[in-house]
Amino acid sequence: MDHFVLQTILLYTTLCFSTYQGQVPETQEFLPTFLKVSRNLPLQRLLVEWDVSDLAHQFELEMVFDIQVSQTEEMNVVWTEYYNTTLNKLNKTLHWSWDSELPLECMSHSVRIRSMVNDERFSKLWSRWSQWETVLGLDTSDDYTPYIFPEDKVVEEGSNVTFCCIGGKDSRILNFLFNYTDYYYPDSNTSQRNMVITMNKVLHAETPGIPAFCNISGKGSKNYSATHLFVGKPPPEPKDLYCDTRNMTTVTCTWNPGEDTYLYGPYSTKYHLFERFSQKPLCYPETETYLEPIRCSWAIGQQMIYNLTLTAQNPLGERSAYFVLDVAHRVHPFPPSDLSVEDMKATEVSLYWSMQPKHKAIKLLCQIENRHPSGQVELHNSSVVQSNSYPHLTLGGLQPFTNYAFRMRCGAASHFWKWSEWSKTIRVRTNEAAPSGKLDVWREVTPVLGGWNVTLFWKPFPDFRANSGGISFEITWEKLEKASEPEHISISASQNSTTISIDNHSYKISMAARNNITSSLPSVIIISRATDNGAEEEVDHTDLEEERVNGTVDGIYISWKATNAFHGYIVDWCNFPRSQHCDFQWKRFDFNTSSCLINSAAFMPGVRYSFRVYGSLANEDFFLGKKVGYTKELAPRLNPQGEITEMTSHTVTITWDSYPINESQPGFIRGYHVYVKTMEEECSLKGSTKHALSDGTVLCKYTIENPEEKRYMVKHLMPETTYALAVKAYTGGGETPIDAYIHVDTLHDSKIYLPVLLVMVHFVLISAVCFWKIKWMKDCCCPEIPNPNKSKALSCNGLKLNSEAVMKLSDCIPDTVVLENTSEANTLQLWSHGTILESESKVINPSWVYFVQNEEGDLMCTQSAPEACTSFENLAYSSQTALGSSLYQNLWMSEKSEPQLSILSYQPQHYIEIPSKDTVTSLREITEREGSLRYISQMEVPRSEVKLSNLPHSTEPLEHSSYKIQTVLGSELVTSTSDEDNHSKNSSTSSNSTVLLLLGRH
Repeated sequence: MDHFVLQTILLYTTLCFSTYQGQVPETQEFLPTFLKVSRNLPLQRLLVEWDVSDLAHQFELEMVFDIQVSQTEEMNVVWTEYYNTTLNKLNKTLHWSWDSELPLECMSHSVRIRSMVNDERFSKLWSRWSQWETVLGLDTSDDYTPYIFPEDKVVEEGSNVTFCCIGGKDSRILNFLFNYTDYYYPDSNTSQRNMVITMNKVLHAETPGIPAFCNISGKGSKNYSATHLFVGKPPPEPKDLYCDTRNMTTVTCTWNPGEDTYLYGPYSTKYHLFERFSQKPLCYPETETYLEPIRCSWAIGQQMIYNLTLTAQNPLGERSAYFVLDVAHRVHPFPPSDLSVEDMKATEVSLYWSMQPKHKAIKLLCQIENRHPSGQVELHNSSVVQSNSYPHLTLGGLQPFTNYAFRMRCGAASHFWKWSEWSKTIRVRTNEAAPSGKLDVWREVTPVLGGWNVTLFWKPFPDFRANSGGISFEITWEKLEKASEPEHISISASQNSTTISIDNHSYKISMAARNNITSSLPSVIIISRATDNGAEEEVDHTDLEEERVNGTVDGIYISWKATNAFHGYIVDWCNFPRSQHCDFQWKRFDFNTSSCLINSAAFMPGVRYSFRVYGSLANEDFFLGKKVGYTKELAPRLNPQGEITEMTSHTVTITWDSYPINESQPGFIRGYHVYVKTMEEECSLKGSTKHALSDGTVLCKYTIENPEEKRYMVKHLMPETTYALAVKAYTGGGETPIDAYIHVDTLHDSKIYLPVLLVMVHFVLISAVCFWKIKWMKDCCCPEIPNPNKSKALSCNGLKLNSEAVMKLSDCIPDTVVLENTSEANTLQLWSHGTILESESKVINPSWVYFVQNEEGDLMCTQSAPEACTSFENLAYSSQTALGSSLYQNLWMSEKSEPQLSILSYQPQHYIEIPSKDTVTSLREITEREGSLRYISQMEVPRSEVKLSNLPHSTEPLEHSSYKIQTVLGSELVTSTSDEDNHSKNSSTSSNSTVLLLLGRH
């Protein structure tokens, strides 16, 4: 200690000597001394104090101090700041503070400082660092108690808040919970005693105070630590600040606290009202809820003007509002009391009331509200009255026998600030009086036998008032042409119509309202003698027709031709024309009006309304015309019932005569649409338009614009075709969808048979000519052909006439051969193996030849004459199967005697071979081999006079001839040529040469 004092004395002496010499050492170092660190925990602020040598103060040096703050035992620097100051000769201690985001309790904080002289006389070099000065945190204590910081801190919404948990000695942090949500789980392998975590942009909670927990494991008796975080807003500026007085004794100020700060209890907003002239606080009101205005009152003394400052403060800040009050200009009276009515009449009343305060005279202006039964409100202002008097006010212009409601309020007559509250309401009814105004009377005249029924309707004019509770209606009618006793009836107030009967004379009808006092002025209607529904005969209305008018959602527009002949016009109608009680209505118009819009809440779409227009002149009314219309036309409810009345192959006529077009329809029937649907569902009919349904079906549409036309002919149809027809009526509201069709099939077209008929006529004519020439036609086209069934030589079983059935040989048994024609035959040329043979043949006279069957089944020829049997082969009777291989087949005859060759053969186209005897086979073999016979017609018939000698013959093949091969068999056994010599498939044979035995096949 003595050494340190000695060193200081020597340093001071050196500096003084140097100063005396006028010099200061350039390398002089001013090391910070007496460093001291403390902390303000409520503010979480670190406080630092230090000093330098007195010499630095004596020279009043400008110095810079470099200050560092570190945390934990490892001295981690978390903050560095340069502190500039100018020293003075008072040797004051230097101070510096630092606000920590981390609670100072969480860990140890250390501070060190170095200095530098910011002066031209010294070199700018930093001094050496001072030693670290440390304030210890709770993390270094030997206590077993756990902690969590900050404790019950108030922060502004949206701030970042750093929490730390400190476990007791030999403890470990398990986890951290904020608002019941886990946010921190340290590694289980570490033994961490303290923990730091930052919650960013915290928000306020529904309940005050957000809980935070640290769960700890250790030896201590407490295994957790907890705190609350209060999140809110700074106080808003007070709004709507005003002050007034009601009795000139007390002043009350009121303001709105503004939006919620979310801070309650000890952290809620506090207000205090301060008067600056007197420098006195006036009141400290408490805030119960931010939704209700806050009031502050104080007694008025001699001071009438106040300069007020209202301050709102909470832990997050404060706001102020200012207001200057002149009490005389802020008078808000109490409401009037004891309001009453006196001296009440039919049209006026007198009101009385009292005011406060009574101890001071305040000039007041009062206002009376008069509410009518209709809801109309009238305001009446009174003259200036004194608050300590008993004022009154008389109101006139009221209606007799009418209920009124009165109430009052008052305000300062000079420097008006605001009205008082309304007084209590009183209700009164004025006295009765005579009816005022007239009744609006209208009539409906209906002709009956011997006169008229007149139905009277009435309603009050706008200016009519009954002025009494009990009222009735007096009706009087009398003749105009001659004097008569008037008739009179009285109708109760509950009725608004009645019917009277009159004869054919002119009548004057009067009607008035009567109450307990007297009657009103009468309303007069004149019914002329010569009338038609109330119109005089001088007015010609025969040409007046029913006119259609346009309607909208706002009503139905009516117009007429206005003239100077009338004083006004009347339009009447029924609100419910389809009902028995139609709710008859009428409306009057001025003489210069020619149109109007009739509307009623009772008007409905789809209902036809009729309006009659009358001109009024001197209590008489003249019919001008009838108008009909709809507010909105709808589609017809009923569809026309179509019926097919006429039909041809190309047209269909449909009618719907019974369809109504009157007022029962929901709109004016403008016309009809006829729809035609074809089976192809395409529209191709001439004169129609295409109409597509919602389902894509295409129809043909025809439009009929005349609603009176209830018949239509659909043309250009196809014969024997099915069509579907439908008829729809349409109005200004359209038409309803098609729900049913009439199906029809058109007739067949007789014209298509005319060409066929012409062809048939020609065919008949030709057939007649042919029949007339049948002989010639038969000879030319169809020569006569022998019929095997008519043969005398054959017995054919199973062969039918006029058929092409195959004739089997087994079914035809030859028993007779008849020679029908004979002619001399010249020597025939016979060919045998290519050699011409000449021979003579004996002519056999016609005779019957019989064939019999022997025991072996062979046919035998029997005849009385010694001549040999003769047979002919006509190859027209030929087998179909053998035609391709041989035209000639074996023919043979058996006789007891030795066969003698006597063969005459003619072949126009082929050579004929005379076979040897060895080639002859039995007839049965041939019959069994052959399948059937078929008859072939002959194309050419040679005449009987043709001789065989005249037939051509040659060694060469002859030209084709229509004459078929003829074979003559003598008494000798003969066979035809073999199959090898047959070359032709189509040879012809005469049918008239002979009747042949058919034993071959072609």
